[in-house]
Amino acid sequence: MPVSYSPVPENLRMGLTYVGSSVFTNNRTADSDFTREQEDTSVVSKLVSHLPLQMLLYFNMFYFPCWWFSAVFMLEVKFYYLPGYYQALLITGVILLTVTEVVRLCLGYIGNLKEKVPELAAFCLLSFMFQLPVLLFFLTDEGIIILPLERAVHSLYLLFLLAEILASFLALRTMTRKLTLLFHLRQFGKVESFNHARMSPVYGLTYHQSMPPVSPNNYLYTANNYLFRDNSAESK
Repeated sequence: MPVSYSPVPENLRMGLTYVGSSVFTNNRTADSDFTREQEDTSVVSKLVSHLPLQMLLYFNMFYFPCWWFSAVFMLEVKFYYLPGYYQALLITGVILLTVTEVVRLCLGYIGNLKEKVPELAAFCLLSFMFQLPVLLFFLTDEGIIILPLERAVHSLYLLFLLAEILASFLALRTMTRKLTLLFHLRQFGKVESFNHARMSPVYGLTYHQSMPPVSPNNYLYTANNYLFRDNSAESK
């Protein structure tokens, strides 16, 4: 049986799972009704991989090489016209975006296709905390001499990034809800198995009964004994 390894460490996976379940799970305490049960059943029984997110990741995977070659070419064109600190910032930004993008796309594919909350939460955090600030710096700081080609490719990349953040947020909300429902259904599965057997797990008695079930013949025999004892007491 093939074993798939995750690039996220185990401690980080547990933390991301806890954060995702805390943020995206809709905890409601109202009594369940038929509509709610139907909704929960439909959520548990269907696949929750987010199709728009997967499409965005697919097209982003092909667009990123074009963005990278354009960014490197434009950086080479204007490199000697920039101050030293801007040269260091741009080189660092391109390297950071390149490394983060590879890890981010890998986590997005694993988290969305295999419905893994920690990987998808890491994808969302990398997109929001690393990619978005660097890309906004490339688009807004006029000191780096923004060329028209740069503005165009960075703007399109920013649209991809914002759409992926929104889609990953919606996918995380759906996945955490499904995992929460599966957890509760597995907990109640033990109770349902006892209920299916109609036996109490402690005393071996039927639920809502204080004595073992009695057959009709035994019940008539017991009733006749009580009547016989009452008649004997009256005759005395």
